[in-house]
Amino acid sequence: MTDAYEEPGSGGETTDPAAVPAAAGLFLLAVGGWLLNTTRPWHKPGHPVILGLGWAVAFALLLWGTVLVARCVRTVHDPQQPTYGDRTRRSHE
Repeated sequence: MTDAYEEPGSGGETTDPAAVPAAAGLFLLAVGGWLLNTTRPWHKPGHPVILGLGWAVAFALLLWGTVLVARCVRTVHDPQQPTYGDRTRRSHE
């Protein structure tokens, strides 16, 4: 009798290529949000250049993290081949 479940790593499975970039993107989103939250000028006024640099770094981390997560979502959910019965004509065909 065969088991209904397979052992992890059996069957020639490959690792998900989007796992590490997705985790990095989520980490960058978390760090960017934390940094943006800690550089609030109404709680601790500081030099405008320091505040501007903190906000710029926070927004750059948020943007970079969003791009990484979006690319991973597109990689996972992008159909590689048309499904059976898909009769739409594409411009390159």
